[in-house]
Amino acid sequence: MSLKTRLALDKEPVFLMDGSAFIFRGFFANRNMQRSDGFPTNALVVVSRILLRILRNERPRYFVFVQDGKGKNFRHDIYEQYKANRDATPEDLVRQFEPIRAMVRALGLRLEISQGCEADDCIASLAARFSAEHPVVIISGDKDLKQCLGPNVYMWDPAAREEKLLDAAAFTAESGIEPQYWPDMQALIGDSSDNIPGVPGIGPKTARQICDICPTLEDIRDHFSLLPPKLQDKLRDHLETMFTWRELTRLSRGQCADLTLEDLRVQPPNQETCTALAREFELFALRREMDALLRGLPPSAEAPATRTAAPASRATPTPAPAPRAPVAGQAVDQGSLLEMTPTGTPAADVPEARDVADLPPCAGHRAALVWPSGPGTPPHVAVDETPAPREFRWLGRMEDLRRRLADASLLVAADVKELLVAPWAHADDAPLPPSFDLGLAAYLLNPEEGDYAWPRLLSRYGVMLEHPENRGPAALALALADLLRSRMDNAALLPLYHNLELPLTPVLASMEARGVAIDAAAFQSFLADVQAELDTLSAAVYKEAGHEFNIRSAQQLGDVLFKELKLPAPRKTKGGQASTSQQTLEKLAGKHPVVDSILQFRKLEKMRSTYLDPLPRLMDAQGRIHTTFNQTATATGRLSSRNPNLQNIPVRGPLGKRMRACFIAGRGRKLISADYSQVELRVLAHMSQDAALLDAFRHGADIHARTAALIYDLPQADVTPDQRRNAKTINFGLIYGMGAQKLGQELHIPLAEAKAFIARYFERLTGLKAFYENVEADARRHGYVTTLGGRRRLLPDILSANGQAFALARRQAINTVIQGSAADIIKLAMLAVARDERLRALDACLLLQVHDELLLEAPEENAAEAGARVAELMEQVQPGGAPLSIPLAVDWGVGDDWGSAH
Repeated sequence: MSLKTRLALDKEPVFLMDGSAFIFRGFFANRNMQRSDGFPTNALVVVSRILLRILRNERPRYFVFVQDGKGKNFRHDIYEQYKANRDATPEDLVRQFEPIRAMVRALGLRLEISQGCEADDCIASLAARFSAEHPVVIISGDKDLKQCLGPNVYMWDPAAREEKLLDAAAFTAESGIEPQYWPDMQALIGDSSDNIPGVPGIGPKTARQICDICPTLEDIRDHFSLLPPKLQDKLRDHLETMFTWRELTRLSRGQCADLTLEDLRVQPPNQETCTALAREFELFALRREMDALLRGLPPSAEAPATRTAAPASRATPTPAPAPRAPVAGQAVDQGSLLEMTPTGTPAADVPEARDVADLPPCAGHRAALVWPSGPGTPPHVAVDETPAPREFRWLGRMEDLRRRLADASLLVAADVKELLVAPWAHADDAPLPPSFDLGLAAYLLNPEEGDYAWPRLLSRYGVMLEHPENRGPAALALALADLLRSRMDNAALLPLYHNLELPLTPVLASMEARGVAIDAAAFQSFLADVQAELDTLSAAVYKEAGHEFNIRSAQQLGDVLFKELKLPAPRKTKGGQASTSQQTLEKLAGKHPVVDSILQFRKLEKMRSTYLDPLPRLMDAQGRIHTTFNQTATATGRLSSRNPNLQNIPVRGPLGKRMRACFIAGRGRKLISADYSQVELRVLAHMSQDAALLDAFRHGADIHARTAALIYDLPQADVTPDQRRNAKTINFGLIYGMGAQKLGQELHIPLAEAKAFIARYFERLTGLKAFYENVEADARRHGYVTTLGGRRRLLPDILSANGQAFALARRQAINTVIQGSAADIIKLAMLAVARDERLRALDACLLLQVHDELLLEAPEENAAEAGARVAELMEQVQPGGAPLSIPLAVDWGVGDDWGSAH
């Protein structure tokens, strides 16, 4: 449904597109989108797709694509430091400007490049001029353009997952002010992305308080006495400069004076130029959309993807339901513009095979094996012959197929580990051939995608392949392997893939198959003790509350705490119910005996329900439990564990020690625990080259006591346990991107004191300050950060004008560089241990990896020697092929159970 229909417009709307905003958004949305020769195409693809969608769905009569021109503008004359904090435009983005402009023109759309002003000024000027006669739709999500909203002017952002359609009334309801006063509020707040200082100490909440009383800067100046004293104190010294900041935030209405409505009339697309551009930049999916648009037909078979891709074996994708017309200001989930689902060859057209004699020879050829309709259904297998792959739907025994595939030069699959752990994979000695893991490759290219199963891979990347509609799913997998390999090569990720991640897959498969033994009797005894303590705590809670109730019910617990006992009311949940979260109860600790009892109850209940009760039920006939390691679950590269999650087994305190004692060695064997000592801090010291950290580690000093001595200006011998604990909190907290507010909560100190504490920390450890600044600068320059092992994490929000989004991206940048490098180190250690001939001779086997710890099992007589060898190998790890500036250290031990070995 078009906007004209949804908004009930009686005239043709004029579309004013903030082209620069979408160019930048497209560029940072997918940094790995490239032509086969490495030429970047991410911005070109995204902008072209948005334009095609608008042309197809809106059939606009008047449209202009406005882009920022080069050089300074009139705002630099007002304030020389305007946007002085901006990094240079990435070269890979600059290279796409001309192709994008060529595409805009080829599609028959007006292109306008601002001169002496910004694109936003052009849009504001045109909106003011044309809205008197026509509805105006500003295509943008930029907050600065919200001041243009008014009668007949709307803002529309069609490219996000949640489409946003905004009018003046919705804006006022959202912000509390009318659109014309938006520059006044922005002048008070400032804008860090444009280097506009604003008034110190005034954020959005305070600015709204001011504007509720005095909507304009003139009102503030002329009716200053109406403001509360605290607000007067903030504003008093800035009554002149705030007008300067408004001149920077207020959009000009006098630009693009020569543009007429007729100049914006949409022309027929130039078919020859569109086709040439699509061919030149390998826009295969877009070429089909263009062809359909040029023919005046409905969208091609490749409709925008919904959250779950249609199975590739279907003849046509399941049509998406028609969108409901949103009210202005209402969000509508539309899915990403980057995702489309190729249908592939219909299943009926793929021949079936039940005997390996029906398949072509695999020797010397690449092969692919995928389950297009999901687990439990027949797989498709393709053999890469000349001139084209031959594909079959396999209905025979998987053991027979595995033997046939053993001769292939390469086996392409969506998840190689799933093949390695499948029962048919071990029926005899026929090995799987060398493999290419599509999901693992896609994960390295974008580790925050979350889903790397075959339907998602096809949805995400299939449209980038030429003529996917003429290939079956397994043939598409072969082509996709070429695409992903090329992208990894261009992103310098092939060494990480070939030397670390892919070789780690069979190691993980072996660990999963081996499992770890547990002591069922110890679990039973522990469970009985915990249940008895829970019963005692329940009785105590009922006595302290004055009656029985369901402690596990959030609603009943909230009624007891906040209605009956009148404890301080916390924040409410989305459902309007008083929160009884762990964080809420911890803040209430000590205010009433029932709170402390409930906190202890929850701690034991989690132990019971998460570990003590379910884990013994997962034990196999040999008394072992088997977890599943996920290689593609975290953005930092850390492994995760599920079904059951053995990486969250408690370790601290008497409960943790007893819990780990329930994990035991097999008969006649011992467990070996080898744990990196403060590996993340060692990585931080190496990467920052901070003199104090390097010296502490090189001399074996207590790193937290040394840090505390620096922060508190004390001799290290005089540092108190509390001071050391505070230094430890900030040492580890900053690795995880902890801010002042979180630090204040952790240390139970006011926010101002936490800020001062962090400032003092960076004053004393100057190398860390420079390191954090360099990480941020590199992230802003490249759009991603890199670990010591070459792992990448894309950070599209690192240039966001949204302060919250930017702050999160900055924390993620620092966190990824440190934690991701630690992940590289532990994974390299796993490979070294798994490949070591001495450990193999000692029959030492990897069982688990938990954070920075490896757990192995070895015969009792070999355990001590194996433990020493494991520690030696772990300390020799060299991420990126070079040793760290300070040595890696490993604590290790041997025991009958995990608790005594750790």
